[in-house]
Amino acid sequence: MIAIYKRDLKAFFHSFVGWLFVAATLFMMGIYFTVFNMLAGYPTISYVLQSIVFLFIITIPILTMRSLSEDRKYKTDQLILTAPVSVGRIVMGKYLALVTVLAIPTIVIGLTPLALMQAGEFQLGISYSSLLGFFLYGCLALAIGLFLSSLTESVVIAAVLTIVALFLGYIMSGLCSILSSSGTTLFTDILVKILDCLDMVGRFDMLSGGYFQIEAVAYYVTFTAFVLFCTTQSIQKRRYSVSGRGIRLGAYSVSAVLVMAALTIAVNLGLNYVPDQYTSFDVTANKIYTLTDDTKEMLSGLTEDITIYVLAEEASKDEDLDKTLTQMENLSGHIQVEYISPVANPKFYYNYTSEEPTDNSLIVEGSVNSTVVDYNTIYTYELNYTSYSYEITGYDGEGQLASAIAYVTTEDIPKFYITTGHGELEFEETFLNALTKENVTYEELALYTVDEIPADAQGVIINAPTSDFSAEDADKVIAYLEQGGNAFLLPTYTQESMDNFERILDYYGVALVDGMIVEGDRNYYYQSPYYLFPEIAYDEVTERIADGTVFAPLSRGLSYDEEESSVYYTPLLTTSDASFSKVDISDAGNYTKSAEDIDGPFVIALKAEKTTDGGEVSQALIVANESMFTTMADDMAPGYNLKLFSSMISALAEHEQSVAIPAKSFEISSLIFSAQTVYLVGIVAIFILPIGALIAGFIIWLKRRKK
Repeated sequence: MIAIYKRDLKAFFHSFVGWLFVAATLFMMGIYFTVFNMLAGYPTISYVLQSIVFLFIITIPILTMRSLSEDRKYKTDQLILTAPVSVGRIVMGKYLALVTVLAIPTIVIGLTPLALMQAGEFQLGISYSSLLGFFLYGCLALAIGLFLSSLTESVVIAAVLTIVALFLGYIMSGLCSILSSSGTTLFTDILVKILDCLDMVGRFDMLSGGYFQIEAVAYYVTFTAFVLFCTTQSIQKRRYSVSGRGIRLGAYSVSAVLVMAALTIAVNLGLNYVPDQYTSFDVTANKIYTLTDDTKEMLSGLTEDITIYVLAEEASKDEDLDKTLTQMENLSGHIQVEYISPVANPKFYYNYTSEEPTDNSLIVEGSVNSTVVDYNTIYTYELNYTSYSYEITGYDGEGQLASAIAYVTTEDIPKFYITTGHGELEFEETFLNALTKENVTYEELALYTVDEIPADAQGVIINAPTSDFSAEDADKVIAYLEQGGNAFLLPTYTQESMDNFERILDYYGVALVDGMIVEGDRNYYYQSPYYLFPEIAYDEVTERIADGTVFAPLSRGLSYDEEESSVYYTPLLTTSDASFSKVDISDAGNYTKSAEDIDGPFVIALKAEKTTDGGEVSQALIVANESMFTTMADDMAPGYNLKLFSSMISALAEHEQSVAIPAKSFEISSLIFSAQTVYLVGIVAIFILPIGALIAGFIIWLKRRKK
C-alpha cells in the first residue's frame, strides 16, 4: 500500500495535475478570502468555504479520472492486480494519495483563522467545523471519482461521470426542498428520503452553520467507506474474471455490497435516535443555539404537558428552530413537538387563531391556554441603509418559545399601565417586546382621563417625564400605591420644576441628588466619566446580570432615609467612592470636582418596599437613568441592560423567575484591516500562492520532460 501511495503521489506532482488542483483551489480561496474576510471583515472562513466548494465539481474529476481508468487502458493495472497485495490495500494507497493532494490546500486554508483571530473577535469554532466539513466533502468526492474511474478505461468517460455525480450531489439539497414543498404524499416522502442520502452539500452546511453534528461527520465517513468498498469490489471482480470462480465471486460481490450498504444506512439512521446532547455541539462564539440556564430552569419545573405544533413540512423545517425545539424536547418529558403539514392540514390553525400563520409558525398548547408564535418573530431584522433591505441580525427562537410556554402555563396575566401626557419617553420596540416576552400585558394610560388607576393594574410605569405631573395626577398614583400597587419609576434630568412627580418619589422616601454623576474611578466608566459601568449589588432582581455589567450613561443619584422604618431599601446599582455629582452641568466638559459638587458614592437604581397604612406592601423599582433602557446602552453591555429591564418587570409582576430571554445576535464585530494590509494579503492570496504552485509544477514537469 505504501509503495502504491508513493507512486501515485509522485505521479500527481511530477505531472501538472496535482499542482493545477492546488493552484485552482488556492486561487478561488484567495478571491473569496480577500472579499469576505479582508474587505467585508467577516469573522469566519465558513463563507469562503461554502463559496468555493462548487469547485470540486470541476477539479475532483480532473484529479481522479486517470487514477484507475488509465491503468486499465494501458494494461498497467495487470502489474498491480497480480501483485502480492490485497485489492483493498491497492485502493487505499491510491485513495490516500488523492487525499494528500486535497490536504495541501486545506492546510493552507486552515492557517488563515489563526492569523485572522489576531484582528478581533473571531468565530474559531465555526471556521474549523466548516473546514472539517470542506475536507470530508472533498474526501467523499474523491472516493466517488475513484470508483467511477474503476468502471471504465476511458479517461473522458470517467471525468464526465464524476462531474455528473458530483453535480447531482451538489444540487440534491435544493431538489429535495422543491419536492417537499410541492406536497406531501407517501411516494414523495420516500423519494425525498432516498434523495437525501445523495445530498452532499446539506451535511457540509450543517457543519458550517455553527452547530457541529456528529451525524454529518458520520455521513461523510460512512459513505466514503462504502464507495471505497464498492471500488474494491469492482476491481476484485475484474481480478478473478478469467478464473472459474467468476460467477461465485460475482454473487459474493453483490452480497458484500448490499451488506455494506445496509451497514452504512444503519449507522446513519441509528444516529438519529441518539439524543442531540451527545451528537450535536454549539460552536458559535456566543452560543446562539444553546439553551440558556433560565430556559433550562423553567423547563425542569414544568408539571403539565405542552404540545408544540410546527406548521411546516418536516423536510423543509427551519434548522435553527428545530435545534431549539429538539433541545427543549430532550430536556423535558412534558414537551412534545409535532410537525403539521400545511398542505395536508390547511385548516389545522382554525382551532387556535382566525388569522393564517406563516409557514414554520408555532402553536404552543397547554392544558388550558394556547398561543401562536409567528415565524416572523423568530428572527430579528434591521434595515440595511446601503441596500435598503431588511437583514437578519439575530435569533429569538428560544426567547419566543420560552415566553409562549410560560404563557400557556400561567393562569393570570399581569397588566401594567404606562403613563402618558407628561412628555414621557417612549420605550423602544426591543424593550416593549421584552414586556410581552415576560408574559405581561401593557396599556398606555393618560391619567387625566381616569379618576383612578384601574383596579387590574399590577403596576404603573412612569418613564422619564419631561414635564411635571399635575397635583391630581400625582394623587392618583399615590392613592394607587397606598393600596399596595407597584411602580417602575425612571426620572430624568430636566430644568423644569418637577414638584408633583417628586412627591411620588417621596412616597418611598426617595429624592434625586442635584446634578449629574461624574465617576472618578477609571474602572467604573467608559471613555467619559459620565458613561458609567456601576457596581451591581446582589439581589433577586440583579441575579441574572451578576456575571456581567450594565451601561448607565448620564446618571443621577438617588438619596433616601435609611432610618425610615416603613420602607425597606435595597440598592441595586451603585457608583464608586471616587464619584461625585456635578451640580453645574453647564460646565460638563470639566471633570474636576468643585466646592459645590456633592461627594459620592451614589445609588443609581434601588428597590423600595413600603408597608402602607393598610398593611399592604407597595414595591417600587427606581432607576435614575432613563437612557439605560435603550438599544444604544444595551449594545454597550451586550444584552445585560435588557436582562435587567426584564428582571425588574418580572419582579413587579411577581413571577417566580424571569422568562424573557433576549434575542441572540448573529452579529459579531467585523475584523478591521488597513487598506495596505488588504492589498498585500490580496496579492499573496490571489496571485502569489496560486502562481507559485503553477510555477513549481511547471518546473518539475519541464525537468522530467527533459530527462
